[in-house]
Amino acid sequence: QVQLVESGGGLVQPGGSLRLSCAASGFAFSRRYMNWVRQAPGKGVEWLCSINGPGSATECADSVKGRFTISRDNAKNTLYLQMNSLKSEDTAVYYCARTQIPESQGTQVTVSS
Repeated sequence: QVQLVESGGGLVQPGGSLRLSCAASGFAFSRRYMNWVRQAPGKGVEWLCSINGPGSATECADSVKGRFTISRDNAKNTLYLQMNSLKSEDTAVYYCARTQIPESQGTQVTVSS
């Protein structure tokens, strides 16, 4: 069955960085577009970034463009999100997903001094 397991979240100060990972199994990972999405407390799901199967094309939302970078390692069936210059408004649960709908537990990111 499909499994997506995120890791790498935590507490970070404003201006700091984190790298999230997502270990995927149970489907043809290298053939799928993959996404990172997040959900802040009391808010809806927000799409962040997408990447194509080979990893040659990426796209990110304006809210994180220039700060977040999506990448993947198909040999390891792993998706990444490098997050730099973090802000308090980046506090949320972060999910990797095959669509823009979360299908896993996610990892909590808290940006606070």
